[in-house]
Amino acid sequence: MSGVSVDVDQQRIYALRRRFRRRKRLLAFAQRSTSYIVLAFGAVLIMIPFLWMVSTSLKEWSSLFLYPPQWIPRPVVWRNYVDALTLVPFFTFLKNTCIITFTSLIGQILSASMVAFSFARLRWPGRDVIFIILLSTLMLPYEVTLIPKFMMFRALGWINTFKPLIVPDYFGGGAFLVFLLRQFYMTIPAELDDAARIDGCSTVGIWWRIIMPLAKPALGIVAIFGFQGHWNDFMGPLIYLNSTEKFTLALGLNLFKNQYTAQYQYIMAASLIVMLPLLVNFYIAQRYFVQGVVITGLKG
Repeated sequence: MSGVSVDVDQQRIYALRRRFRRRKRLLAFAQRSTSYIVLAFGAVLIMIPFLWMVSTSLKEWSSLFLYPPQWIPRPVVWRNYVDALTLVPFFTFLKNTCIITFTSLIGQILSASMVAFSFARLRWPGRDVIFIILLSTLMLPYEVTLIPKFMMFRALGWINTFKPLIVPDYFGGGAFLVFLLRQFYMTIPAELDDAARIDGCSTVGIWWRIIMPLAKPALGIVAIFGFQGHWNDFMGPLIYLNSTEKFTLALGLNLFKNQYTAQYQYIMAASLIVMLPLLVNFYIAQRYFVQGVVITGLKG
């Protein structure tokens, strides 16, 4: 009798375990389903402005302000994209934007990485104090330094040139990027520096041959942020550039507006074209972006 009761108890235990596992799987499935539904809903909300932009770029002028809104254009006007590229010197603006963006990006990556290397791997008097002062500049609004910088660049004769938009990036690259790279560099073992010095490597050689190759994820984030910031920059070119032939894409889009009206179908078509390099840039560098966010710590 005792053996039978033991078997019954074991069967009850197995049944309870199966029931618990089944409930656990159902709970996990419900949690995943809820997460997917919330994410899908959020994705739809995020995509609505983009879909409206695409729809507007394919509409006639008479269809822009219909109520209720017309999501599917009738007819579809592909000519808007051709007009957006030809009514203004779009390719001149594209060339100017590429010159400013890529030239500035090179300076940003090199200078920010060098300054971050100095803060993370070298020891010199006042390093920590200067680093705190550098971080404090993040609290300064852009408008605070706008007038002093304009007066300085005007005294140098740089107004209506690309220099105010390029040269400053070769002197540090920005406090946030320096902080980002510095935090990443501090996660790299210091023993690598010692081993390189024993082999006769200089400080610059350690930065270029050891740290830079290991910091590709963080440099990928810097490249994404830098490219996006310069490609979409409107305030800088608006202040320092006066001639239409030196305008960037952000300024060129404003030419579709006048005092009384705006050609919204052309603005949306041109905006989509301008946005494509940003999407391609993120698609190519997203692996480094995600890896850099995951790996970059807050050490030190």
